[in-house]
Amino acid sequence: MTETASTARAASSAILERDGRFLLVLRRNPPSADMYAFPGGRAEPGETPDQTALREFHEETGIAARNPKLFSEYDLKTHAADGSISSHFYLSVFTVEADADAVAEAADDAAAIGWYSLDEIRRLPVPQSVLECVERLALRQ
Repeated sequence: MTETASTARAASSAILERDGRFLLVLRRNPPSADMYAFPGGRAEPGETPDQTALREFHEETGIAARNPKLFSEYDLKTHAADGSISSHFYLSVFTVEADADAVAEAADDAAAIGWYSLDEIRRLPVPQSVLECVERLALRQ
């Protein structure tokens, strides 16, 4: 079945930065399988975007983040070979804070996890939205 704009799903992700390095997870599942991305995922019924970001961040990293601030929003569509839309998400991206000594561990659908600089991220397979966010944040420093 082809998805349309009316079936777009809400999703959120969270950006945690430490000393110019960003926490990314290697996605195990579509729509960004085998790509590095900010921890995040689909909203549960009744969740606000910031609640989704904090829950997904904790599920994928084991870190209890706090103080989510909306950073960017994306209307993301993935197209199938026949041109139809195979997935459609409205993504809310938040910056978050966490305890400096909190250790990230890959969990849920994260196959791996790590801290990456902007230069390293430019060489990784990442969604365009991730690279755009990191570049914008790097300009602030």
